[in-house]
Amino acid sequence: MKDLFGKAILDFQTNNSPEAISTETNISEADDMDVAYLFRSYNEMPKLEQKALQLAKGKILDVGCGAGSHSLYLQENNFDVTAIDISANAIEACQLRGLKNVKVQNILDLENDKYDTILLLMNGTGIFGTLKETYNYLQKLKSLLAPNGQILIDSSDIIYMFDEDEDGSKWIPGNGYYGELTFTVSYKNQTEAPFPWLYLDYNTLQNAAHANGLQCELIQEGDHFDYLARLF
Repeated sequence: MKDLFGKAILDFQTNNSPEAISTETNISEADDMDVAYLFRSYNEMPKLEQKALQLAKGKILDVGCGAGSHSLYLQENNFDVTAIDISANAIEACQLRGLKNVKVQNILDLENDKYDTILLLMNGTGIFGTLKETYNYLQKLKSLLAPNGQILIDSSDIIYMFDEDEDGSKWIPGNGYYGELTFTVSYKNQTEAPFPWLYLDYNTLQNAAHANGLQCELIQEGDHFDYLARLF
């Protein structure tokens, strides 16, 4: 794994000539993203992320923390927050930004810890990869919840990305769930091997939560088919 996303984050943090990250999916063309966006302050965050941070309580786990902006805000407001990511470069950048409790960690390998709030933001369902894997992730997240704990997770219904027929129905591939995408990340003339990334519409997330013994409520909807949900 080249960890290009993490490399871009670390380059930005250390002023090492950062460039835009290019992401491409199996249903969309290459799109450039300014790494600075990952370093946004609370006031620059989308409303759904702000709402999630307002609802966070107790001992908090930030899963797939990236550049650590959500955790940094919580730490500055005296919350007990642990930030994890599978990217060693991203975690190094988080440490340089002053995050105290960060580690390179795959959520599926995390044991013996309990949290009052688990955050999965910036399309938190993405790390599930596929609809089939959602079960394993939800079971793991559930096992890490303290009594009365909550999971705050956001995603988008990407149905809007598919072409419409004349009668308004959508052209959706017949194999698998339409939110299962394959992502390819490029940075500084290097390209990462493609990886699966999952967008879940709210009803599918709710069904998956119920199948795993979790309650699910819709907290807020964003401007563009996106939403924040709470699982408990």
